[in-house]
Order: sequence, then C-alpha cells, then structure tokens
Amino acid sequence: MVYKRKILDQILPVLDDQEILVITGQRRVGKTTLLQMLFDRILSTNKLMLDMENPMHQLLFQEIDYDQIINNLVTLGINKEERIYLFLDEIQVIPEIVNPIKYLFDHYGIKFFLTGSSSFYIKNLFPESLAGRKYLFELFPLTFDEYLEFQDSSISFASSLAEKNSQKNKFQTLKLKNHYQQYLKFGGFPQVVLSDDDAKKKRILQDIFNAYFDKEVRQLADFRYINKFRDLLFLLMKRVGSKLDITKLAQECSISRDTVYSYLTFLEKTYFIHLINPFTLNIDREISGSRKSYFSDHGILQWAQTIPMGTVLENALLTQIKPEAKSIHFYQKRNGKEIDFIIDQKMAIEVKETGMPSDYAELKKLCETIGIKEYYIVTLNYVDLPGFIPACMM
Repeated sequence: MVYKRKILDQILPVLDDQEILVITGQRRVGKTTLLQMLFDRILSTNKLMLDMENPMHQLLFQEIDYDQIINNLVTLGINKEERIYLFLDEIQVIPEIVNPIKYLFDHYGIKFFLTGSSSFYIKNLFPESLAGRKYLFELFPLTFDEYLEFQDSSISFASSLAEKNSQKNKFQTLKLKNHYQQYLKFGGFPQVVLSDDDAKKKRILQDIFNAYFDKEVRQLADFRYINKFRDLLFLLMKRVGSKLDITKLAQECSISRDTVYSYLTFLEKTYFIHLINPFTLNIDREISGSRKSYFSDHGILQWAQTIPMGTVLENALLTQIKPEAKSIHFYQKRNGKEIDFIIDQKMAIEVKETGMPSDYAELKKLCETIGIKEYYIVTLNYVDLPGFIPACMM
C-alpha cells in the first residue's frame, strides 16, 4: 500500500507546469516513493523513470553530443515527437548531468522530475541560467499525523496552534499515547514506521546510519579523516538542543574550527541535522550568534545514544513543525532563560514533559520582552489548562 505524504498537496498544483520539479531530502525519507506517485499521476505514456545510481542509466546521459541522448531515450520507448516526461532519482551521484538536463529542457521542452539527497549539491547543480525555472520541494521524515496515516489510524488535527489549544481533550491524548511513544522511540523514517517488529526497526535505523556514511559522506564529501567526522557527529548527539561551542567541539575532535564548520554545513545540507539560529532584535543586547543543533530524525538519535526524554521530545517537536514552518529560531537571554522555538517570527513554543502554570507565566514574560503575542507550552503529558498543547496533537 502506498501512503500519501502531505507535501503531495503542494506539488500537485504545479505538476504539469513547464518548470523542472526537484525534490530533496535525506535518504530513506520516501523520495523515490513520492517520485513514483508523481509518475503514476502523469497520464501520458511518454514518460520514463530512471535511477541515477544505476550505471546503465547514467550512460544514457554521458554523451558528448546531447542530441544523442534523445536517441538513447527513443530506444527505451520514448517518442521524441511528443512531450517527454523524465523522472530521474538521486541525481547528486552524477553532478555533470546538469548540463544535459539544461540542454534537453531548453531544446526539447522535456519536463523533468528530479530527486536528490543533498540540498547543497542539488542547488549548486543548477546555474543561474535556470533560476526561476524550477520548483524545489523538501521532504522530511514523517510528522506524527503522517505517522498515524502510515499506521492506518489517521486523525484530523486542527491546523493552527490556537485551534489545537482550544480543541485539545484528554481522551484523544490518551488514545494516541502508545502511538506517540512509538513515534518518539523510533522516529519517522517510513520503512521503520511500517515495520511491526522493534528489533527490525533498530536494524533499519542502523542500516540508514551506515548507508549515510557509505553513500553520502564517502561519495559526496572529500573529508580526509572520516573518523573525525564521525566523532563530531556523536558529540552533536550528546548536545541536542544546546548551543554549539565551535571552539570546544574543535578541541574535543582535534580538528580546526574551519573543519567543524565544514562538517556542520555538510551534515545540514545532507539533511542529517538541522541548525537553528537565535532570534534577535536590533535593539536587543541578548546573546546572538551561537546556533543549536537537532537531528532530522529522533529515531536515529535514540538508536545511537541514550538521550533524556525531555531532549528527545524537543527534537521530535522540531521534526513535527519543520516541514510547514518558514523559519524556526530559539531565544535565550543572558541569564539563561530561553524559548525553545519561535516559529515564523510570530509564535513561541516551549517544550516540557509536564508543564506547570509557572512555566506558562515565564514564557509569557519572555515573549512580552520580544513582542511575540502567541505562545504555548507543548507537553508530553496532558495538562488541562489554556496555553498547553499535547505534543501528540502537533
């Protein structure tokens, strides 16, 4: 059975536009499945899906004369007299493909659907000449409502935080408790979610982790010391939700600050971690500059390290809000008081296992100092007070 992802509703309105459609995201988040769904939606029979990790498919595009590529496609059943739809999966493995893609787009009007697991390499594949001629979509691990869909337990959640706050109820929270505990424990990779065996879930997570090193770090990066990269990754797992001290990380890994920055950039652009910046005001003199790190999937995080539940919950909340947020920041005063997430510069969320009225009062006070008018405490356990939202309803 194929399960629908929420991003599909964003893609379908532009499905038949001329522009190149690009989907990026971490490996194993479901890009290939989504590409197949789009393939099935195209009514034309003049279409072809190719896996760019397949050497035979790579050869189709390795021509000095780009017009010859069309002849190669004809041998696979493509009619060059009709509009052609090409679906190319994992194109980051052959960066040189950008030139034939551009040529075929310009000269033959081919409609391209592309996927790749690195936003850094995908974005750099396309020169300025293709600016404004492509749609870029990012696919992330499952949010909790998508998780429920994959468990055939779909529940309609309110769309806004204000509605979630007003419509929460204890019965629904208790009903979702076991599902949410599984979501917290194993994360949102589709293959993991669809497995009904805990041991198998762990094996899949291990395979995803190993494949990241084999197919992303070793193939895409030119790092001299992979073990140093791995050491930094495990240090970050112990510092989820904490501000990064670049100098300290460099010292602990015995590498330079510049190397730490290059590793962090690679981890972020290959969707393994998310880095969020501090929320600042021009007139404010609060701490600025240091970023916080989170992992794109809290299942990988828990598979690799023993993490306190409060930290897992905070990382999971980022996973839940990331796909639909335009921006996410954190806020911290010099005295250490902080707000976990500020969404789109206008809404604040503080994450607690079980929130107290004093937590809400403190959050309100902090928000008033920076002009945020909408704020909530998101909790693992149900709190029957205004301003508290169960995490399983996010």
